[in-house]
Amino acid sequence: MSSENSGVQALWPQEEDVVQMPSPKPLIASEANREQAQGDSVLRPRPTRPPRLTAADFTPERMLRPKAQVPTDGMRRAVYILSGGLVAISPSAAELRRRDVVAQVKTPIAGCRKVAFVSRKGGVGKTTTCLLVGHTFASCRGDRVVALDADPDAGTLGYRLRRETAETVATLLRDRLLIGRYADVRAYSSQASSRLEVIAGDERSEIADAIGAADVGQAVGLLERHYNLVCLDTAAGVLGSAAQGVLQAADQLVIVSATSLDGARAASSTLDWLEEHGHGRLASAAVIALNGVRAERGGVDLDRIEEHFASRCRPCVRIPWDSHLEAGAEVALEELRPDTRQAFLELAAAIACEFTQPVRRRS
Repeated sequence: MSSENSGVQALWPQEEDVVQMPSPKPLIASEANREQAQGDSVLRPRPTRPPRLTAADFTPERMLRPKAQVPTDGMRRAVYILSGGLVAISPSAAELRRRDVVAQVKTPIAGCRKVAFVSRKGGVGKTTTCLLVGHTFASCRGDRVVALDADPDAGTLGYRLRRETAETVATLLRDRLLIGRYADVRAYSSQASSRLEVIAGDERSEIADAIGAADVGQAVGLLERHYNLVCLDTAAGVLGSAAQGVLQAADQLVIVSATSLDGARAASSTLDWLEEHGHGRLASAAVIALNGVRAERGGVDLDRIEEHFASRCRPCVRIPWDSHLEAGAEVALEELRPDTRQAFLELAAAIACEFTQPVRRRS
Protein backbone atom coordinates (compact mmCIF):
# COMPACT_ATOMS: atom_id res chain seq x y z
CA MET A 1 0.00 0.00 0.00
CA SER A 2 1.24 3.38 -0.93
CA SER A 3 2.02 6.07 1.53
CA GLU A 4 -0.94 8.08 0.30
CA ASN A 5 -3.39 5.28 1.02
CA SER A 6 -1.90 4.75 4.42
CA GLY A 7 -2.47 8.39 5.23
CA VAL A 8 -6.11 8.21 4.23
CA GLN A 9 -6.63 5.09 6.32
CA ALA A 10 -5.20 6.85 9.29
CA LEU A 11 -7.93 9.44 9.04
CA TRP A 12 -10.65 6.83 9.47
CA PRO A 13 -10.88 4.48 12.41
CA GLN A 14 -10.35 0.88 11.81
CA GLU A 15 -13.14 -1.64 12.35
CA GLU A 16 -11.71 -2.80 15.63
CA ASP A 17 -11.55 0.78 16.85
CA VAL A 18 -15.27 1.57 16.28
CA VAL A 19 -17.10 2.03 19.55
CA GLN A 20 -20.44 0.24 19.61
CA MET A 21 -23.05 2.74 20.90
CA PRO A 22 -26.03 1.21 22.69
CA SER A 23 -29.23 1.33 20.69
CA PRO A 24 -31.77 3.86 22.04
CA LYS A 25 -34.46 2.38 24.27
CA PRO A 26 -38.02 2.65 23.02
CA LEU A 27 -40.21 5.24 24.66
CA ILE A 28 -41.92 3.97 27.78
CA ALA A 29 -45.56 3.32 26.96
CA SER A 30 -48.36 4.28 29.26
CA GLU A 31 -49.51 1.88 31.93
CA ALA A 32 -52.55 0.91 29.97
CA ASN A 33 -50.53 0.28 26.77
CA ARG A 34 -47.97 -1.76 28.68
CA GLU A 35 -50.70 -3.93 30.22
CA GLN A 36 -52.28 -4.28 26.83
CA ALA A 37 -48.91 -5.17 25.31
CA GLN A 38 -48.53 -7.84 27.94
CA GLY A 39 -51.88 -9.27 26.97
CA ASP A 40 -53.88 -7.88 29.87
CA SER A 41 -57.17 -6.30 28.84
CA VAL A 42 -57.84 -3.55 31.41
CA LEU A 43 -61.17 -1.72 31.25
CA ARG A 44 -61.02 1.65 32.94
CA PRO A 45 -64.25 3.48 33.92
CA ARG A 46 -65.02 6.64 32.12
CA PRO A 47 -64.56 9.79 34.18
CA THR A 48 -67.84 10.78 35.85
CA ARG A 49 -69.27 14.17 35.09
CA PRO A 50 -70.34 16.39 37.95
CA PRO A 51 -74.11 16.54 38.59
CA ARG A 52 -75.95 18.92 36.35
CA LEU A 53 -76.79 22.16 38.13
CA THR A 54 -79.79 24.36 37.53
CA ALA A 55 -80.99 27.78 38.57
CA ALA A 56 -82.60 26.14 41.61
CA ASP A 57 -79.11 25.70 43.09
CA PHE A 58 -78.76 29.44 43.61
CA THR A 59 -80.08 29.34 47.16
CA PRO A 60 -78.94 31.63 49.99
CA GLU A 61 -77.63 28.62 51.93
CA ARG A 62 -75.43 27.57 49.00
CA MET A 63 -74.27 30.86 47.48
CA LEU A 64 -74.14 33.42 50.30
CA ARG A 65 -71.43 33.60 52.90
CA PRO A 66 -72.71 32.64 56.36
CA LYS A 67 -73.43 35.53 58.68
CA ALA A 68 -72.75 35.58 62.37
CA GLN A 69 -75.92 35.02 64.37
CA VAL A 70 -76.91 37.82 66.70
CA PRO A 71 -76.98 36.62 70.34
CA THR A 72 -80.53 36.23 71.58
CA ASP A 73 -80.14 37.27 75.21
CA GLY A 74 -77.82 37.64 78.16
CA MET A 75 -74.43 39.29 78.44
CA ARG A 76 -73.42 38.14 74.95
CA ARG A 77 -76.24 40.14 73.40
CA ALA A 78 -75.47 43.22 75.51
CA VAL A 79 -71.79 43.19 74.50
CA TYR A 80 -72.69 42.63 70.86
CA ILE A 81 -75.13 45.57 70.79
CA LEU A 82 -72.91 47.98 72.76
CA SER A 83 -69.95 47.27 70.46
CA GLY A 84 -72.03 47.73 67.33
CA GLY A 85 -71.48 44.12 66.38
CA LEU A 86 -67.69 44.37 66.47
CA VAL A 87 -67.31 42.17 69.54
CA ALA A 88 -69.00 38.79 69.45
CA ILE A 89 -68.50 36.36 72.32
CA SER A 90 -68.57 32.70 71.36
CA PRO A 91 -71.95 31.07 72.00
CA SER A 92 -72.40 29.15 75.22
CA ALA A 93 -73.32 25.49 75.41
CA ALA A 94 -76.92 26.48 76.19
CA GLU A 95 -77.07 28.68 73.08
CA LEU A 96 -75.65 25.91 70.90
CA ARG A 97 -78.22 23.53 72.37
CA ARG A 98 -80.99 26.01 71.59
CA ARG A 99 -79.85 26.28 67.97
CA ASP A 100 -79.94 22.51 67.62
CA VAL A 101 -83.45 22.37 69.08
CA VAL A 102 -84.68 25.15 66.77
CA ALA A 103 -83.26 23.25 63.79
CA GLN A 104 -85.21 20.18 64.93
CA VAL A 105 -88.42 22.22 65.23
CA LYS A 106 -87.92 23.32 61.61
CA THR A 107 -87.96 19.73 60.32
CA PRO A 108 -89.74 19.77 56.93
CA ILE A 109 -93.22 18.28 56.74
CA ALA A 110 -94.40 16.32 53.71
CA GLY A 111 -98.02 17.34 53.22
CA CYS A 112 -99.82 18.06 56.49
CA ARG A 113 -99.23 16.77 60.00
CA LYS A 114 -102.02 16.61 62.59
CA VAL A 115 -100.99 16.64 66.26
CA ALA A 116 -103.67 16.11 68.91
CA PHE A 117 -103.33 17.20 72.56
CA VAL A 118 -105.28 14.90 74.86
CA SER A 119 -105.76 14.22 78.57
CA ARG A 120 -108.09 12.07 80.68
CA LYS A 121 -108.39 14.74 83.35
CA GLY A 122 -109.40 18.37 83.03
CA GLY A 123 -107.47 21.29 84.46
CA VAL A 124 -103.99 19.97 83.58
CA GLY A 125 -103.16 22.73 81.08
CA LYS A 126 -103.97 20.86 77.87
CA THR A 127 -105.37 23.87 76.02
CA THR A 128 -102.50 26.12 77.11
CA THR A 129 -99.97 23.48 76.05
CA CYS A 130 -101.63 23.13 72.64
CA LEU A 131 -101.61 26.88 72.11
CA LEU A 132 -98.00 27.49 73.19
CA VAL A 133 -96.68 24.58 71.17
CA GLY A 134 -98.53 26.08 68.21
CA HIS A 135 -96.96 29.48 68.93
CA THR A 136 -93.53 27.85 69.09
CA PHE A 137 -93.91 26.04 65.78
CA ALA A 138 -95.34 29.09 64.02
CA SER A 139 -92.59 31.42 65.27
CA CYS A 140 -89.79 29.07 64.18
CA ARG A 141 -91.13 27.63 60.95
CA GLY A 142 -91.93 29.35 57.68
CA ASP A 143 -95.02 27.33 56.74
CA ARG A 144 -98.64 27.58 57.89
CA VAL A 145 -99.63 26.41 61.38
CA VAL A 146 -103.19 26.40 62.74
CA ALA A 147 -104.72 25.35 66.06
CA LEU A 148 -108.29 24.03 65.99
CA ASP A 149 -110.56 23.97 69.03
CA ALA A 150 -112.15 20.53 68.71
CA ASP A 151 -113.66 20.67 72.22
CA PRO A 152 -117.45 20.68 71.75
CA ASP A 153 -118.01 21.62 75.40
CA ALA A 154 -117.26 25.39 75.40
CA GLY A 155 -113.59 25.13 74.45
CA THR A 156 -111.45 28.07 75.56
CA LEU A 157 -108.71 28.00 72.93
CA GLY A 158 -110.12 31.07 71.17
CA TYR A 159 -109.90 33.14 74.38
CA ARG A 160 -106.13 32.67 74.69
CA LEU A 161 -105.34 35.22 71.95
CA ARG A 162 -106.86 38.40 70.57
CA ARG A 163 -109.84 37.45 68.40
CA GLU A 164 -109.97 38.85 64.87
CA THR A 165 -113.24 37.21 63.88
CA ALA A 166 -116.41 35.89 65.43
CA GLU A 167 -116.35 32.82 63.17
CA THR A 168 -115.99 29.42 64.82
CA VAL A 169 -115.48 25.81 63.87
CA ALA A 170 -119.27 25.54 63.55
CA THR A 171 -119.47 28.26 60.89
CA LEU A 172 -116.41 26.77 59.19
CA LEU A 173 -118.29 23.49 58.87
CA ARG A 174 -121.43 25.27 57.73
CA ASP A 175 -119.60 27.04 54.91
CA ARG A 176 -117.12 24.32 54.03
CA LEU A 177 -118.47 23.85 50.50
CA LEU A 178 -117.81 27.52 49.76
CA ILE A 179 -114.17 27.38 50.88
CA GLY A 180 -111.75 26.67 48.08
CA ARG A 181 -108.65 28.77 48.74
CA TYR A 182 -106.48 29.69 51.68
CA ALA A 183 -107.85 33.23 51.49
CA ASP A 184 -111.31 31.78 52.11
CA VAL A 185 -110.40 29.73 55.17
CA ARG A 186 -108.34 32.63 56.55
CA ALA A 187 -111.58 34.52 57.22
CA TYR A 188 -112.44 31.94 59.92
CA SER A 189 -109.20 32.19 61.91
CA SER A 190 -107.50 34.68 64.20
CA GLN A 191 -103.75 35.15 63.81
CA ALA A 192 -101.35 35.87 66.67
CA SER A 193 -98.09 37.80 66.42
CA SER A 194 -96.27 34.46 66.24
CA ARG A 195 -98.14 33.76 62.96
CA LEU A 196 -100.15 30.97 64.60
CA GLU A 197 -103.74 30.88 63.43
CA VAL A 198 -106.53 29.72 65.74
CA ILE A 199 -110.04 28.58 64.84
CA ALA A 200 -112.18 28.97 67.93
CA GLY A 201 -114.83 26.64 69.28
CA ASP A 202 -118.51 27.44 69.63
CA GLU A 203 -120.08 27.99 73.05
CA ARG A 204 -123.67 27.49 71.99
CA SER A 205 -124.82 24.22 73.49
CA GLU A 206 -127.13 23.33 70.59
CA ILE A 207 -124.17 23.62 68.20
CA ALA A 208 -121.72 21.88 70.50
CA ASP A 209 -123.97 18.85 70.90
CA ALA A 210 -124.14 18.48 67.13
CA ILE A 211 -120.36 18.33 66.58
CA GLY A 212 -119.29 14.72 66.45
CA ALA A 213 -116.59 12.52 64.98
CA ALA A 214 -117.68 13.06 61.37
CA ASP A 215 -117.72 16.84 61.81
CA VAL A 216 -114.22 16.86 63.28
CA GLY A 217 -113.02 14.75 60.39
CA GLN A 218 -114.55 17.17 57.88
CA ALA A 219 -112.96 20.19 59.59
CA VAL A 220 -109.54 18.54 59.68
CA GLY A 221 -109.91 17.42 56.08
CA LEU A 222 -110.58 21.02 55.07
CA LEU A 223 -107.67 22.46 57.05
CA GLU A 224 -105.08 19.95 55.87
CA ARG A 225 -105.48 21.24 52.32
CA HIS A 226 -104.28 24.70 53.36
CA TYR A 227 -101.94 24.17 56.35
CA ASN A 228 -98.77 22.18 56.96
CA LEU A 229 -99.35 21.62 60.67
CA VAL A 230 -102.66 21.32 62.53
CA CYS A 231 -102.72 21.32 66.36
CA LEU A 232 -105.94 19.81 67.72
CA ASP A 233 -107.23 20.76 71.16
CA THR A 234 -109.72 18.23 72.51
CA ALA A 235 -112.08 17.91 75.43
CA ALA A 236 -110.92 16.06 78.54
CA GLY A 237 -111.31 12.33 78.05
CA VAL A 238 -111.19 10.09 75.01
CA LEU A 239 -114.67 8.57 74.99
CA GLY A 240 -116.69 11.43 73.47
CA SER A 241 -117.68 11.46 69.83
CA ALA A 242 -115.58 14.52 69.01
CA ALA A 243 -112.56 12.99 70.77
CA GLN A 244 -113.00 9.85 68.69
CA GLY A 245 -112.94 11.98 65.56
CA VAL A 246 -109.73 13.63 66.71
CA LEU A 247 -108.05 10.27 67.30
CA GLN A 248 -109.11 9.09 63.85
CA ALA A 249 -107.64 12.21 62.23
CA ALA A 250 -104.45 12.57 64.31
CA ASP A 251 -101.01 11.50 63.13
CA GLN A 252 -99.40 12.10 66.53
CA LEU A 253 -100.48 12.59 70.15
CA VAL A 254 -99.27 14.74 73.01
CA ILE A 255 -100.63 13.46 76.32
CA VAL A 256 -100.67 16.28 78.86
CA SER A 257 -100.36 15.26 82.51
CA ALA A 258 -100.14 16.94 85.87
CA THR A 259 -97.17 16.15 88.08
CA SER A 260 -99.36 14.58 90.76
CA LEU A 261 -99.63 10.84 91.27
CA ASP A 262 -103.26 10.64 90.11
CA GLY A 263 -102.47 12.85 87.08
CA ALA A 264 -99.63 10.58 85.95
CA ARG A 265 -101.83 7.52 86.58
CA ALA A 266 -104.54 9.03 84.35
CA ALA A 267 -102.00 9.67 81.59
CA SER A 268 -100.79 6.08 81.81
CA SER A 269 -104.38 4.81 81.68
CA THR A 270 -104.83 6.86 78.51
CA LEU A 271 -102.03 4.82 76.94
CA ASP A 272 -103.76 1.65 78.15
CA TRP A 273 -107.02 2.68 76.49
CA LEU A 274 -105.30 3.62 73.24
CA GLU A 275 -103.51 0.28 73.03
CA GLU A 276 -106.72 -1.62 73.74
CA HIS A 277 -108.81 0.23 71.16
CA GLY A 278 -106.76 0.08 68.00
CA HIS A 279 -104.50 3.11 68.52
CA GLY A 280 -101.35 1.26 69.51
CA ARG A 281 -99.11 3.10 67.06
CA LEU A 282 -100.36 6.47 68.23
CA ALA A 283 -99.67 5.41 71.82
CA SER A 284 -96.11 4.20 71.16
CA ALA A 285 -95.16 7.48 69.43
CA ALA A 286 -96.93 9.76 71.93
CA VAL A 287 -95.05 12.53 73.72
CA ILE A 288 -95.81 13.12 77.41
CA ALA A 289 -95.89 16.71 78.66
CA LEU A 290 -95.54 16.97 82.45
CA ASN A 291 -97.15 20.33 83.06
CA GLY A 292 -96.64 22.73 85.95
CA VAL A 293 -93.35 21.43 87.35
CA ARG A 294 -92.32 23.58 90.32
CA ALA A 295 -88.79 24.41 91.36
CA GLU A 296 -89.12 23.02 94.86
CA ARG A 297 -88.83 19.27 95.32
CA GLY A 298 -92.20 17.64 95.93
CA GLY A 299 -93.26 14.25 97.21
CA VAL A 300 -93.65 12.74 93.72
CA ASP A 301 -90.49 11.33 92.15
CA LEU A 302 -90.62 12.81 88.63
CA ASP A 303 -87.62 10.77 87.54
CA ARG A 304 -89.56 7.56 88.13
CA ILE A 305 -92.57 8.94 86.26
CA GLU A 306 -90.32 9.71 83.31
CA GLU A 307 -88.84 6.20 83.45
CA HIS A 308 -92.35 4.74 83.38
CA PHE A 309 -93.40 6.64 80.28
CA ALA A 310 -90.05 6.13 78.54
CA SER A 311 -90.73 2.38 78.69
CA ARG A 312 -94.14 2.83 77.04
CA CYS A 313 -93.80 5.69 74.56
CA ARG A 314 -91.55 8.68 74.06
CA PRO A 315 -89.71 10.38 76.96
CA CYS A 316 -91.40 13.12 78.96
CA VAL A 317 -90.82 16.84 78.61
CA ARG A 318 -91.13 18.86 81.83
CA ILE A 319 -92.95 22.19 81.53
CA PRO A 320 -92.15 24.51 84.47
CA TRP A 321 -94.84 26.34 86.38
CA ASP A 322 -95.13 29.92 85.10
CA SER A 323 -97.21 32.70 86.64
CA HIS A 324 -98.05 34.05 83.17
CA LEU A 325 -100.10 30.92 82.48
CA GLU A 326 -102.03 30.98 85.75
CA ALA A 327 -104.49 33.73 84.76
CA GLY A 328 -106.16 31.69 82.00
CA ALA A 329 -106.20 34.72 79.69
CA GLU A 330 -104.24 35.66 76.58
CA VAL A 331 -100.81 34.05 76.50
CA ALA A 332 -97.70 34.98 74.52
CA LEU A 333 -94.28 33.40 74.22
CA GLU A 334 -92.45 36.62 74.99
CA GLU A 335 -94.21 36.87 78.37
CA LEU A 336 -92.93 33.50 79.56
CA ARG A 337 -89.83 32.98 81.64
CA PRO A 338 -86.77 31.86 79.61
CA ASP A 339 -86.82 28.34 81.09
CA THR A 340 -90.52 27.97 80.22
CA ARG A 341 -89.92 29.11 76.63
CA GLN A 342 -87.07 26.64 76.36
CA ALA A 343 -89.29 23.84 77.69
CA PHE A 344 -91.95 24.47 75.04
CA LEU A 345 -89.18 24.58 72.44
CA GLU A 346 -87.99 21.18 73.66
CA LEU A 347 -91.55 19.86 73.52
CA ALA A 348 -92.00 21.09 69.95
CA ALA A 349 -88.69 19.49 68.98
CA ALA A 350 -89.78 16.17 70.52
CA ILE A 351 -92.93 16.32 68.40
CA ALA A 352 -90.97 17.25 65.28
CA CYS A 353 -88.76 14.17 65.65
CA GLU A 354 -91.66 12.20 64.19
CA PHE A 355 -92.05 14.44 61.12
CA THR A 356 -89.52 12.38 59.19
CA GLN A 357 -91.39 9.14 59.94
CA PRO A 358 -94.25 7.82 57.81
CA VAL A 359 -97.69 8.88 58.95
CA ARG A 360 -98.88 6.52 61.66
CA ARG A 361 -102.29 5.01 61.17
CA ARG A 362 -104.43 2.76 63.30
CA SER A 363 -102.79 -0.55 64.18
